[in-house]
Amino acid sequence: MKSPVQILQAESLKQLPWLVHGFSTRVAGTSRVYGGKALNLGLTQHDSHAAVERNRLAFLRHIGAVSGKRPWPLVTLRQIHSDLIHLVSQVPECPLVGDGLVTQQPGIVLAVQTADCLPIILVDVKRKAVGVFHAGWRGTVKRIVEKGVGVMRLHFGSATRDIHAAIGPGIHNCCYQVGPEVRDQFESQFAYAATWFRETKDSDEIREKYPLLFLSARAPGHSELPKKIFLDLVEANRRQLMDAGVKAKNISASPLCTACRPDLLFSHRAERGVTGRMLAVVAIRPEARQ
Repeated sequence: MKSPVQILQAESLKQLPWLVHGFSTRVAGTSRVYGGKALNLGLTQHDSHAAVERNRLAFLRHIGAVSGKRPWPLVTLRQIHSDLIHLVSQVPECPLVGDGLVTQQPGIVLAVQTADCLPIILVDVKRKAVGVFHAGWRGTVKRIVEKGVGVMRLHFGSATRDIHAAIGPGIHNCCYQVGPEVRDQFESQFAYAATWFRETKDSDEIREKYPLLFLSARAPGHSELPKKIFLDLVEANRRQLMDAGVKAKNISASPLCTACRPDLLFSHRAERGVTGRMLAVVAIRPEARQ
């Protein structure tokens, strides 16, 4: 019987027989606290540990990260919106803290959790090395994915021409409203950051129909409607990858916005903080030869 679990994959990475990867959705799990039967893969305060473990096992089986009936070890992080990246050569004895993982060791599943932030998978198709990264706006300002490319070059001898990147579902610029302080931080770090932001003004039919009601002493004589600022996190990370030397043709990005698709994906913003977590995972098959 075919599993109802729905997994998203990058077409470019599906062609690699030695690679296991995927971006989970919320569809077809055992968690009941987030509406229906949801595939929550994060140990959240609302869900039971047992439900999450059942979901994780179903997910790993669906993507083929199993040997016989035993799932491969899953390595996750306590994520802190940082630029900390760990080299994983064996299953860690203590929980890791940071936002990036890289390995060349077969049979270990690297994972980051998301519910609006971007998950990004990097794969060196020649040296069979992989990495996965959690990129919210703070991690993006700190250049976590750009540093991830550097870590792979350092530890695995990766050539940037051989690195393929897959940016998974996350909140897009249609919905990712931020404050001016976020734009200020980006512009302090990136000379071209202005291209990642757009501004809109709320329309106000009452103001337009009765402008005299909103006269103020400030020039030009009328109070201004507040501006909304939106950040394109996908393009910010795409540019970082390209700046690090990854070829544009080797970068793919999911068109799915988590805030627009709460039917399919978990979204911290759309669900006002009461939501599950998705996993982005990558692994090297144990039978792969270096």
